[in-house]
Amino acid sequence: MKQYAEMKAKHPDAILLFRVGDFYETFSDDAIEASEILGITLTRRANGSAQYVELAGFPHHALDSYLPKLVRAGKRVAICEQLEDPKLTKKLVKRGITELVTPGVAMSDTVLRRSENNFLAAVHFGKGGLTGVAFLDISTGEFLAAEGNIDYVDKILANMAPKELLVQRGFKSRAAAEFSQPYLTFELEDWLFTLDAADERLRKQFGTSSLKGFGIDRMHTAVIAAGAILHYLDLTSHTRTAHISSISRIEEDRYVRLDRFTVRNLELIEPLDSDGKSLLGVIDRTVSPMGGRLLRRWLLFPLKDPKAINERLDVVEHFFRCP
Repeated sequence: MKQYAEMKAKHPDAILLFRVGDFYETFSDDAIEASEILGITLTRRANGSAQYVELAGFPHHALDSYLPKLVRAGKRVAICEQLEDPKLTKKLVKRGITELVTPGVAMSDTVLRRSENNFLAAVHFGKGGLTGVAFLDISTGEFLAAEGNIDYVDKILANMAPKELLVQRGFKSRAAAEFSQPYLTFELEDWLFTLDAADERLRKQFGTSSLKGFGIDRMHTAVIAAGAILHYLDLTSHTRTAHISSISRIEEDRYVRLDRFTVRNLELIEPLDSDGKSLLGVIDRTVSPMGGRLLRRWLLFPLKDPKAINERLDVVEHFFRCP
């Protein structure tokens, strides 16, 4: 239990799955939460004299079944594995946290939804009402950034529907007050939300000397938000990020602004009636998850420029004509 407490202290806000033999065990408050979410039995065991601790666990081979349920319930999950064979040591088995899975940072097919991006977002509240926002889908490498007033950022957030939102420490309540929808919000240290730290981290990721080629070099609040996302990947030990090789700017003037009420009332993504069908449900005949995600985004971000619209239509027409 002392070893467990040491691991839990590293990520106190996460449910810790602690490997013990052929089982992943949870203890105390984690066990109570896990038993409710997963529907597994909650028991108690002795922990010293006149003291008990709650306990709930499941077989290690069932991780792919239970982990998605915890993540989709909005929980951060730290996985603590045995780092050596128990048969080869007479002492306490060495253990360590090998993965931290959060709703916004998931790569497993069992967690991800086929036709929906799993975006991690970050917001930086700048001076003069200017706000920066960035989105990353670590499973695909799609990295997007924008900046504008609160109303504009609120609309983008509503349409992109991030699974997790990062903000500077002390700004969680402001995010809840400013944005029209609730998000699973996590606070990061102040120094991560500085231009120097963000610029350096982004340039390191892309292997460039500046951000000018991405069109975001003067969008300081957006750069800070994007940098915070990459720092978060570092903090959560997600090191396989070579596929995140560029970042794109969401151009405000290029798209029609759709707020969440418009999206809902037009039934673009979800039907109003449980027996109904949305526009996406009617027209989605895509054959790959990437295609499904792209079509969803096209519906939520309609183009304004007739030339761009016709170019898109020409591409679609070409494939219809293919034998």
